[in-house]
Amino acid sequence: MGTSESAHEKFRRLAEKRVVRTIRDIRLIGNLSNRSNYRYERAEVDKIFKVLEREMKQARARFENESDEDRIDFKL
Repeated sequence: MGTSESAHEKFRRLAEKRVVRTIRDIRLIGNLSNRSNYRYERAEVDKIFKVLEREMKQARARFENESDEDRIDFKL
């Protein structure tokens, strides 16, 4: 008898995997702050965090049934 994954179990499994992956990626972005390896301008840093904050706000809005834009547009 095969067990079927419930919608809640699927949500939890995928959410955990995606959050861990996102945290890892955010930490990698933080590694770019090492001035011995990278050169960057304050405006570039501000742009990175502005777009990340916007995407977090839009992701949360989707859970709160607010409008959302699915486009991805980012360039330094």
